[in-house]
Amino acid sequence: MRTRRLGRSTVEVTELGFGTGPLGGLYEPLDDATAAEALSAAWDHGIRFFDTAPHYGIGLAERRLGDFLRTRPREAVTLSTKVGRLLVPQDPAGRTDESFEVPATHRREWDFSRDGVLRSVEDSLARTGADRVDVLLLHDAENHFEDALRTGLPALAELRAQGVVGAVGAGMHDTALLTRLVREHDVDVVMLSGRWTLLDQRAAHDLLPACAERGVSLLAASVFNSGLLSTPRPSPGAFFDYAAASPEVVHRARRVADVCAAHGVTLPEAALAFPLRHPAVAGVVVGMRSAQEVRADLAAFGKEVPEQLWSDLLAEGLLDPRAAA
Repeated sequence: MRTRRLGRSTVEVTELGFGTGPLGGLYEPLDDATAAEALSAAWDHGIRFFDTAPHYGIGLAERRLGDFLRTRPREAVTLSTKVGRLLVPQDPAGRTDESFEVPATHRREWDFSRDGVLRSVEDSLARTGADRVDVLLLHDAENHFEDALRTGLPALAELRAQGVVGAVGAGMHDTALLTRLVREHDVDVVMLSGRWTLLDQRAAHDLLPACAERGVSLLAASVFNSGLLSTPRPSPGAFFDYAAASPEVVHRARRVADVCAAHGVTLPEAALAFPLRHPAVAGVVVGMRSAQEVRADLAAFGKEVPEQLWSDLLAEGLLDPRAAA
């Protein structure tokens, strides 16, 4: 598994990263054994970059990842987590968390203050059992962006200066806000969700040029756009950006799949290969919930995609010209 460095930091990530959202019970419950098997399969196949967040399963994903990483050499791992939501204990009273299939033992409180950031990192270190965080990101700050810039980002920079954190940035889906962050502030990396994919290339308009100019790395997340690009032939009812895909989007995805098939490539194989074509992209982060999913994603990730495929997608009007180079 090849690695790439994040911006001007010393942190390196494997080109394929393990996203732990599913380990927190995203969409459906997940047992401890299945989660551990998924992590072991990823490790056995060379993945060393693991991305998590307090939000995922209100701490469950961090705890499960921590249980696994305690059995592996710390220096071999690149650990990424996020700040912006503090987890406050509460009585679940038989309720299930609104975002993940776990008991509602905690509630989330938005907090991008310095104290909130420091507390969040301390809590994440306790849950993961790690002594430091390699990558720390402001999480989903779209509706709290000014607070995140005013108090959250300086706290991240402080932690980086202290050596508690190796690289800092933000993880969001808003390319305009991330572009502003990259152009105006000293960050190493941004994680972009769902906006640098075969179906959505808006990052080519503003964010990727800014990253290239400023020497900032981009990590591409949600490259399957919530599932629509994860199968060779998308079906009606498949999810796109966390909701049922419209017939128009499904039709477009099928057209992309047809072009891929003409080159002996599946839609998931092309979806994983596409983001890394841009030199500012350091890695692709994929959520995985089982050893079977890990093996399938790794097999797709290893597929060699012919250059003519991208030219044909461009000719069919299925690729933004700014994304085709």
